[in-house]
Amino acid sequence: MKAIKLFIVAAMAAVATSAAAQDFNDPKYAKWGNTPEERKENILASSYLKEEVANRHFNSAARYLQQLLASCPNASENIYANGVKLYKDKANRAETLAEKKMFVDSIILLYDIRIQHFGNHPKRGKVYLLERKAREYLTYKADDREGVAEVFEAAIEAQKQAGVVDPEVVAIYFKNLCDDYQNDIVDAMTVVNAYDAHAQYFENLAPEQLQYKEQFEQCFGMSGAASCDNIEQIFSAKIAAAPEDAKVVEQAFNLLARAKCTSDFFFTVGEKHYANSPSSNIAMLLAQGFQDVKNFDKANQYLREALSAETDPAEREKLYVRIGILDMSINNFAAAVEAFREAQAINPENPHAPFFLAQCYVNGAKGCSGLQKDSVYWVAYDLIQKALPLLEAQDADRVEAAKQLAAAYRGAFPTKEECFFNELAEGSSYTVNCGYAQGISTRVRPRVQ
Repeated sequence: MKAIKLFIVAAMAAVATSAAAQDFNDPKYAKWGNTPEERKENILASSYLKEEVANRHFNSAARYLQQLLASCPNASENIYANGVKLYKDKANRAETLAEKKMFVDSIILLYDIRIQHFGNHPKRGKVYLLERKAREYLTYKADDREGVAEVFEAAIEAQKQAGVVDPEVVAIYFKNLCDDYQNDIVDAMTVVNAYDAHAQYFENLAPEQLQYKEQFEQCFGMSGAASCDNIEQIFSAKIAAAPEDAKVVEQAFNLLARAKCTSDFFFTVGEKHYANSPSSNIAMLLAQGFQDVKNFDKANQYLREALSAETDPAEREKLYVRIGILDMSINNFAAAVEAFREAQAINPENPHAPFFLAQCYVNGAKGCSGLQKDSVYWVAYDLIQKALPLLEAQDADRVEAAKQLAAAYRGAFPTKEECFFNELAEGSSYTVNCGYAQGISTRVRPRVQ
C-alpha cells in the first residue's frame, strides 16, 4: 500500500512539474480560469481528479470535482466523464439508500451541467448526452417510473430534432411504457398513442437493427393495451387515408393477428394484405380467423390458397391435414379423405392422416349394410393401430382418443356368423366394397364375443 501511495505522489508531482513548464498566459488556456495561477491550479486539479478516481480515492476526487465545477465548468468534457465515474463508484458502495440517492442525483446533475456547457459538441452534444442520461436514469432510478419516461422522451425528442432517432432507444422506452401499463401506472391509450407516434422509427432499418422492431412490436402485442378495438382505432383512419400503403396494411394485420382479432376490420385488412402480398402464412392466419367465426367456406378457401402458394413439402403436409380436419367439421368427408391421403402420400409416417382417415371411412359406411358395412371397421382399426405409435411420438394428446376408437372399432367387427355365412375364413384377404374405403384390402377378423 505504501508503494502505491508513493507512486501516486510521484505521478502527481510529474503532472505538477509538467504544468509548471507551460505558459498559462496563452489564450488557449483561458477556459481554465481568469488568471494564469487559477488556470494552472485547475489544470492540475483536472489531472488529479482523473488519478484519484482511477485509484478510488473518492473524497479527494470529490474535492477536485467541486473546485472544477465552480471555477471552470466549460473547460473540459473529462471533468464530467470522471465525475460520473466518481459518483457511480460512490453509488455502488453506498451504505444507505439515502446516500445512494444522493450520489445518483449527482450523476444526473452532472449530465445536466455538461449539456449546459457542451450541448453543442458535434459528436458528444445534447443528443448523445440525453441518451446517456436516460440510460443512467433507468439503471439507477428505475423505480421513478415517471422520471424514466420523461428522460427517454427528452432523449428521443432531441434525436428527432437532429434527424437521427435510434430505434434501440425507442424500443427501451416503449418496453418500459408497456411495463407501466401492466402495472397500472399508465392507461391503455397512453401506450396506444406512443405506439402510433413511434412506429415510424422502425421503418427501413438495417438488418442488424431489426431486433429492435421485433421487440417494439412484441411489447405492444403482449402488453394487453393492443386490444382489437385500440388497434382498429389507430389503423382504420390510417388505412382510409392511404389505402394503397402496403406497409400500413401489413402492420395493422400483424397486430390484429397477434391479438387474435376476428372483427370485420381484421378480415378486411387481412384480405387486403393477402392481395398485396399473397403467402402461405397470411392465408393460414386468415383461414384460422374465418374458422373461429365459423365461416368455413372462407376458411377452406384460404387454406387452399395457402396450399397453392406453398412449395415446402412439410408445410404442404400440414396444410392437407388442416384442410382434411376442416372438411370433416362441415361433413365434407369425401374431400377430407382426399386431403388426408395427400398428406399421407407426402409423409407415410404422418400420425394424423390414418387417425382421421379411419373416422372418415367409418362415417362413409353409414350408407352400407351387413358385412359390407361391418368390414369397414377392419380397415379403420388397422389405421388406428398404425396411428397409435406415431401419435405417441408426435401428438400425445390424441393417444387416448385413438385407443378408445380402436376399442370401438374392434367391437364393431363382423361376427363369426357373418363371416361363416359369407364363407370368409379368419385371416384371409378381403377387399372392402363400401363407401370411401372401397377397394382397400384387409384381413378377415371375427368379432371377439
